[in-house]
Amino acid sequence: MNVDIAPAVEHLDPSRHFGIRLSATARGARLARHLSAEQLASWGWPYDSEANRAASLLVAELATNAVVHGHARGRDFRLRLTLHPEDTTLRIELTDARPDRRPPAPGTLRPAAPDTESGRGLLLVEALSTHWGTTGGDPYTKTVWCEVALR
Repeated sequence: MNVDIAPAVEHLDPSRHFGIRLSATARGARLARHLSAEQLASWGWPYDSEANRAASLLVAELATNAVVHGHARGRDFRLRLTLHPEDTTLRIELTDARPDRRPPAPGTLRPAAPDTESGRGLLLVEALSTHWGTTGGDPYTKTVWCEVALR
């Protein structure tokens, strides 16, 4: 498990960062949610706050998608949190190993059929976040990200 934590240095970079690589398994997705909740609590948003619960849910949905749709044998996924204290916005990024499997574009999601057990995760991401999308930084990965106001 590789962890990167950069404390805030107000005069250089007011943002706070947390990053970790996790196994692309259900256990890795659960750990992403728990570590995110812990990190937010250390940044001042307690576990029982609405902001922490919303951010943890967003991480859980994106991490689950990274495991289910972005899994490539032997490859991990990466979680990155960036807190921008000037407007209390949290950016959540999940990077996986399947750039060929991109989710639908924001604003184009269709509701899942009532009798299905899946297909609602990105609808939750769209409903709870202020922005979300997908980027590809290299030919081997894609990043699905969202931003949420923690006020």
